[in-house]
Amino acid sequence: MFLRNGLEPWHLLIVAVVLILLFGSKKLPDTARALGKSLRILKSETKAMREDSGDPAPAAAAPAPQVTPAQAQAQAQTPAPADARPAQ
Repeated sequence: MFLRNGLEPWHLLIVAVVLILLFGSKKLPDTARALGKSLRILKSETKAMREDSGDPAPAAAAPAPQVTPAQAQAQAQTPAPADARPAQ
């Protein structure tokens, strides 16, 4: 009765019937074909953009620079500029 598992088979059947009633059975194959073509174009363009940028994957980030203990100590001992505002 209540939403247990998300979409059940009868939900998909209702969606299919509504689509057929709205668009007609003759236009649905053309619409699906156009949608598939658009998705293929989108996929090829994103692949081309990834290759152009030289990144192997969009989630891969440059590693953070390593700070040695000597550098950390030097940064801690450096006085702050006189016109710097304190953190709020």
